[in-house]
Amino acid sequence: MGQRLAGLRHWVEQEFAKQKIDLADDWQCVPVSGDASFRRYFRLENQGNSWILMDAPPEKEDSHPFVCIAKAWESLSIHAPVVYAVDFEQGYMLLSDLGDDLYLSQLNDANADQLYQQAFKALTRLQPCQTIAGHTLPHYDRALLQREMDLFRDWLVADLLNITIGPGVKHLLAEVSEYLIQAALEQPTVCVHRDYHSRNLLVDGEHTPGVIDFQDAVIGPITYDLVSLLRDCYIEWPDMRVYGWVDQFAERLVADGVLDEYDRATFYRWFDLMGAQRHLKAAGIFARLWLRDGKSGYLDDIPRTVNYIIRVAGRYDALVTFSAWLQDVVVPAMYACDQFERQHLDKWFS
Repeated sequence: MGQRLAGLRHWVEQEFAKQKIDLADDWQCVPVSGDASFRRYFRLENQGNSWILMDAPPEKEDSHPFVCIAKAWESLSIHAPVVYAVDFEQGYMLLSDLGDDLYLSQLNDANADQLYQQAFKALTRLQPCQTIAGHTLPHYDRALLQREMDLFRDWLVADLLNITIGPGVKHLLAEVSEYLIQAALEQPTVCVHRDYHSRNLLVDGEHTPGVIDFQDAVIGPITYDLVSLLRDCYIEWPDMRVYGWVDQFAERLVADGVLDEYDRATFYRWFDLMGAQRHLKAAGIFARLWLRDGKSGYLDDIPRTVNYIIRVAGRYDALVTFSAWLQDVVVPAMYACDQFERQHLDKWFS
């Protein structure tokens, strides 16, 4: 047993003793799926009940935003984990258990409409929450948007694919970044979860969706969480269906007074370009998770994510050259990279 896990178990025993909850001698602490950060999660099972334990090393992760946001969302009927106990100095947390049924494992053609409608409902409750007691939500400003897109250039293009970033490519990427930043900054701003997708939403009966991994929430563009959900890096839907869902969500925004009116062309453009920005970031992060952290599980998601960018970029005159560069340079480099299987690449680029 590692030192941190032993410390976590000892802390839990102390917390349960404080709350006068009996722990059986054979209580279990079982690992559950982690995420792309340094946090680890365990399920505490005791006498037919269960909780989630979070281990977030304080030198790597700041747990204060998670706790503040979770408490703020309780009154908004957002089904996020309840924080029962926290030790900021050690980086330990005791949470309610929302189960294991991620949207990713449950979504199918038959239930997608219902599950996405439930996700829309939670999102409309989340978006107005721009004030969090004890925590100031950062703004999704120009600098942050740029830093995120630089991840694509630095980690995927240069480091994983070994593509030389010459003056011409550097200029192209700068133009693309500026275009996407302008599109993001012109949108109305709301509270943004920032990772509102199928691996962070859970099916939990009448409380669906359970919402997790929200500690990086910001004030940002109105389409950001929507594109995270509908142009998910882990699951793909036909464009006709996606835009139908976009229409439905935008109509909710008008009904709730968040938008004065729904200009479909403008909203689609915001949605598409926000997706391009997000997918540039995601592709870079997936490469970094492998190269820096040794996590290979996200490599298979890079082709789907790059394909999203190519398709969207090809629809906008300002991004056509970028789309062509991705197809002519980046995709062949992916085929030449040992980390990608040809059969998997053919699924997205053949």
